[in-house]
Amino acid sequence: MSKKLYRGGNYEKSGNDYCMTPTKVLEDIKEEFGEFFDPCPRDHDDSFDGLKIEWGKVNFVNPPYSQIKFWAEKCKIEWMKGKTVILLIPPRVDTRYFHDHIYNNAELRFFKGRLKFVDPNTNLSMAAAPFPSMLCIFRGE
Repeated sequence: MSKKLYRGGNYEKSGNDYCMTPTKVLEDIKEEFGEFFDPCPRDHDDSFDGLKIEWGKVNFVNPPYSQIKFWAEKCKIEWMKGKTVILLIPPRVDTRYFHDHIYNNAELRFFKGRLKFVDPNTNLSMAAAPFPSMLCIFRGE
């Protein structure tokens, strides 16, 4: 029997909190929203904590999925300051963080099919994710 990871209220056969966003998704976001700040950069070290810093005017967030609830709260806080935040997460609409921070605050866009995230070690596309994905767009002033 394979060991399963419990993340965000769901069991998954594996998990990597540092999978990178597919290039096409980043290009589409940049085309629509322009340049953005990324508080979850792939090349960070343990001294960098995007939850404890001030974000930019436009932000793209692909958070560690084991910590979505904290990032969803931070997205709402930054949005309430007038900032635009684009959050990429699995659509777990039954969770408390979804109802407390995302629902009725953000525009939701669902991807058709499963995204192929990028392996941070090889920079190659991985197999399709074992879950669907959505963008939660908190539009600032």
